[in-house]
Formats: sequence, structure tokens, C-alpha cells
Amino acid sequence: MGASEAQLPSSTKTLQKQRLETLGASLYVLSFLFIDLTLESVRVEGNAFQLASSLLCLPPLNMSNTPKLVKTAELPPDQNYVLGAHPHGVMSTGIACNFCTECNDFSRQFPGLRCSTATLAGLFQLPVYRDYLMSLGLCPVNRQSLDFILSQPQRGQAVVILVGGAHESLYAAPGEHCLTLRNRKGFVRLALTHGASLVPVYSFGENEIFRMKTFAPDSWQRRCQTAFKELFGFSPCIFWGRSLSSANSWGLLPFARPLTTVVGSPIPVPRRFNPTKEEVDHYHTLYMEALEQLFEEHKESCGVPASTHLTFI
Repeated sequence: MGASEAQLPSSTKTLQKQRLETLGASLYVLSFLFIDLTLESVRVEGNAFQLASSLLCLPPLNMSNTPKLVKTAELPPDQNYVLGAHPHGVMSTGIACNFCTECNDFSRQFPGLRCSTATLAGLFQLPVYRDYLMSLGLCPVNRQSLDFILSQPQRGQAVVILVGGAHESLYAAPGEHCLTLRNRKGFVRLALTHGASLVPVYSFGENEIFRMKTFAPDSWQRRCQTAFKELFGFSPCIFWGRSLSSANSWGLLPFARPLTTVVGSPIPVPRRFNPTKEEVDHYHTLYMEALEQLFEEHKESCGVPASTHLTFI
């Protein structure tokens, strides 16, 4: 009877932890779906409050395989950084966990860095929701906001940009590693303008935690998605996960799959107030090569077959 009583607290704690993780997952999914469709941009700095990020340190995933953050190189706080995050996935869950919360002790792994994750400017139109996003360190992904952050006198500013954006989310199917990057060069021009080092980031498993209905590029459904993206800034997609109560029933919570975000080495970038096309192309090529190398070095340890490679579109 004594042994049975000793095991009871552990079982109860496990049940409580599962309920808290499920609650955290529900909060994140509801926050992602609660989108304002206003197109007007706002000029806002992402003001991260340490208390908010600490309170939300619990991973918003009800899974046994909690998100992981892998550091491959030091990012000294005497410099500024532009982190290119890939892939976008359905909800960019790996980026949200590791850069918007203290889920994996980002501030301890990268001391002195002040992280701002850029997201749709239209999300900042709703007053209360805007403050919630800003408390997590999010900022509008427009040039005014990014210039403002990287122009601060205090060094150690780190801007996280989901380079592929809404278009890349259309390729967020399990087993896919297709990135919208070949013609996305604005983040490189931003880095050159401020002399901020470029850092490739890849979240292995981002496309595995949800299932999504994909359409052929020449289908009318894909054309509708593309047209909607041009109008509203994001792409509507049909996706599903597990339910709130069971992993075997349909719902909108992520499946229990490993999710590992790997932060690569910084690429030094000179400061150019008016970078030329040749300079932008040069550092864009260096970035793509560094990202591909990062993927190749870590893919097998993260469960990706050795025969799988990145596809750039």
C-alpha cells in the first residue's frame, strides 16, 4: 500500500502536465487563428516583456517530444543579426516556441540578444491582440519596424524573419522541404543596410506536426489561394491535427512529432547604406549555401532521410 501511495503523486503530476501542455497548445492555435484582415500597416516596435515570455515558457505542444533548440555557434551581443527562419509551416510553431518564449532558455543560450520575430503587419490592427503579440516580442514585418529595431543604439538586436512567408506555407506537407527563397532578397538588403550578420535557421519537423491538403500548382484551388494571398497577405489552407482529448481523433492541435530548431553560424555582412544588386546577390548566394549546409549537417540527426535535400523555388 505504501508503494502505491508513493506512485500516486507522480501519476497526478503527469496528468497535470498533460493538461497544461494541452492548454498551452490550445492558446497558441487560437492566437494563430484569431487574425484581423485589415491591410493597413502599422509602425510598431515589438516590445518583449520578460515576464510574458517567461510565463509562456511551456511549449505550446501537447506532445512527448517537446521542441528543441540547437545552438551551433556563438552570436556575440556586440553585433546585430537578421535571422532567416525556415520553413514557414502551417503555424511556424518551432519559431514561436524558441524565439517568442523561454521554452528552451533562449536568453541563456544567447545571452545579451534581444529577439524580435516579424509577423504580418495586419495582426497589429486589433488593440488587445496587438499588445499580446508585442508582449511576446513580435513586430510587424515591414521596413519601418525592422529599420527601427536595427537602428537602436544598443547592440544585440536580433530580427527573426520567416523569409518564405505565406507562399511557403502552401508547401507545408509532411516530408516536404521546399523553400520559397530563390527570389526573396529583401532580408539580405536589410542586413546590408544595417551591417547586421545573416544567420540561417531551420526547424526540422515543422512540416510534420500538421497534415495539409495540397493542390497542384496549375489547379484552380491553388490559383484561388494565391489570389487570396495577394489580397490579404496570407494563404488560406486546409489543415488538421489531433483533437483536444485524443491523439486518434481530428482536431487543430499539433501531432506529437519531434520539432528541432537549429540556429546556424553568422555570416558577416558589411554596412552599405545603398547596397548594389551585385552585393545583394552575392550575400544572398552565401546565405543559401550556408542554409543548405546547415540542413545537410543536421538532417539525419533530426530524422530526415539522407537522400532528402532542400528544394529552392
